Amino acid sequence: MKVGIAQINAVIGDYPGNAKRILKAYREALDEGAEIVVTPELSLAGYPPRDLVFKSQFVPKGLQALDYLRQEVGEVPLLVGYVDRCDKRPGRPFRNSVAWLEKGAIRERFNKTLLPTYDVFDEWRYFEPSEECRVIKFAGMRIGVTVCEDIWTDDFLYRPLYERDPVAELKEQGAELILNLSASPFALNKPVSRRDLFAAVADKASVPLVYCNAVGGQDQLIFDGHSAAVGEKGQVLASLPGFREAVKVVDLSKRDEAVVWPDLEEEAQLYEALVLGLRDYLTKCGFSQACLGLSGGIDSALTAALAVEALGAENVRGLTMPSPFSSEGSINDSLHLARTLGIRCDEVPIGSIFEEVKKTIKPSFDGAPEDVTEENMQARIRGLLLMSLSNKTGALLLTTGNKSELAVGYCTMYGDMCGGLAVISDLPKTRVYALARWMNRENEIIPWSTIEKAPSAELAPDQKDQDTLPPYEELDAILELYVEKQMSGADIIECHGFDETTVRWVQRRVDLNEWKRQQAAPGLRVTSKAFGVGRRMPIVQNFQG
Repeated sequence: MKVGIAQINAVIGDYPGNAKRILKAYREALDEGAEIVVTPELSLAGYPPRDLVFKSQFVPKGLQALDYLRQEVGEVPLLVGYVDRCDKRPGRPFRNSVAWLEKGAIRERFNKTLLPTYDVFDEWRYFEPSEECRVIKFAGMRIGVTVCEDIWTDDFLYRPLYERDPVAELKEQGAELILNLSASPFALNKPVSRRDLFAAVADKASVPLVYCNAVGGQDQLIFDGHSAAVGEKGQVLASLPGFREAVKVVDLSKRDEAVVWPDLEEEAQLYEALVLGLRDYLTKCGFSQACLGLSGGIDSALTAALAVEALGAENVRGLTMPSPFSSEGSINDSLHLARTLGIRCDEVPIGSIFEEVKKTIKPSFDGAPEDVTEENMQARIRGLLLMSLSNKTGALLLTTGNKSELAVGYCTMYGDMCGGLAVISDLPKTRVYALARWMNRENEIIPWSTIEKAPSAELAPDQKDQDTLPPYEELDAILELYVEKQMSGADIIECHGFDETTVRWVQRRVDLNEWKRQQAAPGLRVTSKAFGVGRRMPIVQNFQG
């Protein structure tokens, strides 16, 4: 059988646009000889629709779009993911469903069985699970249809979550092929984990598996594609590219022609994911341009380079805003970066504004000495100027803070946190440096002087980040254990040998700054645990572990 895999980039709620994308991919697969075509999970609605499903017209309009698709499908079946009503009582109002379209009709409907409710997923809030798994006969073959989580076995989850095993149930019914419609978001090295999952599932069930994943950015989530087909022994028969739309027809009769899975190095994964997430966030929200502040530091330089790759140099604009504490090297690095990237960068000094603000507010300070208050003034002046540029030009302001800074609150509310998208907020500082060096592997894109100098906010004389923060190598290692691995401070100290004073300082700073992060711009998720949708911590709490 020749299976067409239509890896498309849907827009949530754009039923006309998504229907066109699906039909275009379907017809392309037909031209390549497909005998059946598979699209991603909720390909018609977009994933995840979240509380949009409760809008009174969201599901009805989706069903209208499905009816339109039905009429456009001929003898070659098309599998489409959509949100269906659920009439079961008691029960949740909707189902995460798949329609098998064939010969102008909906031949069969399938519902997702296993509903993830952990990390970034919250499907029990909306969907009722399927009561049964069943095969469908087509072209002399018994085919099992599954949706994303339905194939994620206990071996690949943090802990056993489900009593049912949809693949095993389908195998018991004689399934000879498993199709999986998926919307599995990216995290670093997850494509390789999925490859191992496909191989294990297919090998255990002794049936070939075809997996169609979504691609594209959606708010904080990035879907990386990497759809694939594996044989009954777990061999990779075909793979689709990552981070872009693609259509491929796989001939499952050629099961001896295994291919090599394309492994991307970590920096390449991060680069592709961030560029895709940035581009889709802007374009799907209706923006065509971005702006940002250029400080001469590594974070703003990396953000600018990613924006240029995503949007084109003509659509990215910078401001460099030196204060009395800005070094000449930082100003030169900002202008050098702008020339290298080919973007416009205006120099707007803030010294006079800073002095006027201090003079104006001084009577209210009752003679108190200057401290971090005056440092933050500079960041807030810059935020005001950047937001003004954004308002005037219609460009989306990108924030440039990294995960290490956001974790411990080394950022200023209504200052450098201003903006509509936090591009690198899930990249620890050490990863920022690694990615910058990777981007410079052939030609200098980010000035080497920016990469090699000691990081500094330059809000006070001779200021360096390490004046108030632990070395980033140590800070990032502790943060990975505390935030991503969710280990307690006591366990980090006992099991990993870090200094107790440093660990407790990091732990306290992370906990205290939850209020800041909940007011921050949405950030692109590229690690297993990002600040945002997948991490729900209370602001008011006093737990210490």
